[in-house]
Amino acid sequence: MKSFTSFVIDLLIVLASFVFCVWLKPGPGVTYFVDYSGSFLFFLLIWVAVSVVFEKYRLLVSSLWVAGLKRILLINLIIFFFITSLMYVFQSFNYSRFIVLGTVGAATVVELTFGALFYLVSSTRIKFENGMIQNMPGLDRVKPKEEPYLVHKKRLPIKYDFKQREEYLRNEIGHEAYQYVINYAAIDSPNTLVIATTTRFNIDAQIRHTFECIINVRRVNDFRYINKYFESVNAKLPIGGIFIDFFETTNMRKKRILAKFPPGINYLYYSADFIIKRIFPKFLLTKKLYFILTRGENRVLSKAETFGRLYSCGFEILDELVIDKALYFVCIKVKEPLFPQNPSYGPLIGLERIGKGGKTIKVFKMRTMHPFAEYLQDYVYVKAGLQEGGKFKDDFRVTTIGRIMRKFWLDELPMLLNLVKGDLKLFGVRPLSRQYFKLYTPELQKLRINNKPGLIPPFYVDNPRTLEEIVSSELRYLKSYAKHPIRTDWVYFWKAMFNIVFRKFRSK
Repeated sequence: MKSFTSFVIDLLIVLASFVFCVWLKPGPGVTYFVDYSGSFLFFLLIWVAVSVVFEKYRLLVSSLWVAGLKRILLINLIIFFFITSLMYVFQSFNYSRFIVLGTVGAATVVELTFGALFYLVSSTRIKFENGMIQNMPGLDRVKPKEEPYLVHKKRLPIKYDFKQREEYLRNEIGHEAYQYVINYAAIDSPNTLVIATTTRFNIDAQIRHTFECIINVRRVNDFRYINKYFESVNAKLPIGGIFIDFFETTNMRKKRILAKFPPGINYLYYSADFIIKRIFPKFLLTKKLYFILTRGENRVLSKAETFGRLYSCGFEILDELVIDKALYFVCIKVKEPLFPQNPSYGPLIGLERIGKGGKTIKVFKMRTMHPFAEYLQDYVYVKAGLQEGGKFKDDFRVTTIGRIMRKFWLDELPMLLNLVKGDLKLFGVRPLSRQYFKLYTPELQKLRINNKPGLIPPFYVDNPRTLEEIVSSELRYLKSYAKHPIRTDWVYFWKAMFNIVFRKFRSK
């Protein structure tokens, strides 16, 4: 209710700011109202969409008033960026910049003033109430908003209240999810930790060093440092230990947003949500701004990214199930975390591949998969196997834009850097990941590491359909190359060019 009140007040502030700027502008005010009515409504939609995406209307409920006012200022700067960008793109310089930008500025000043007064009054009331009730009986029973469930030694009775734990789980995640969880977790065991947290602190702070199972009833989308949290869970589990949690996938999020708002507004909101919460975190200049504004809460997560993070942190997926518009997963600890250094979210990535001599080289490509998807090769292979052409079947790791880039080889253009560096030659076997390399025969593995991989593979000469055919194709090329390297590459290169241009050979 407070958020709705904030929403209404904010709309009145923007409208009043617009009227005030029109009043200050020399000239007939009525004409400005007529000329700007359509554009102002569009401006208002952008204002509301960005404010809702960044949860501005919930800030007045928060007690962190300094942080709240800073976020309001940053959110309005984002709106200012959107408006000015649209004016530039559509060449809308006939509109008065004083009215358009003055409205943003005036509304921001009023919002900050109103917000500061609200926080001042609220903090005064809270201090008064605390002073009145601090000696009241039962105050020690008040719990913080987010607290581990039955984790601290002082809060535990001599015996675990497993009935209370069962009731707690049912209330938090629902009956269906509870039934799914108890298939893998012993709820009535003290070796099972049930916790409600979005931070690693409450995992690290456990008095017990290890648990056989850890269940979190807070979704992964709201974790600030996801990998650090998974690493802390890993440290509390032995090999074979179970970790259970859930999250909202990108597809679930899209369906929820489109169903929540009226037609037209829903796609406008979804577009703003996509730009701010999916594109902003992928670029260095906007990544820090994104985390300042959102604090990592309500993050957009794909299935590929979440599972990839788990695999990079030493887990393997045992089972998964969609329950109540969330994807629940059960994973098992199989090793220690890999602790990847500087993981990439941006459009340009460096993938680890096996080069000449078995050395690891970094092959540069444009991103076509979700972040951390490279850790899921074993998972995808076990789940779906290979399709014709040797690629993984039904590879959910590839994004929609990524499929388009792959179709026109745009993703492989950065590999020219590897050609210049000398990691690759123009024609040769494709550089492979270690997981895919393990699928090959020992004979082919030995021949491969004796030669430098290439940009254009023999695939485009023989057009193999299965893994066995790919193995045969590469063996023929490498054996021929060992005898006549220059002639082999010359003949293979022109055959590949002919098949690509005239016979439309493509790698799926």
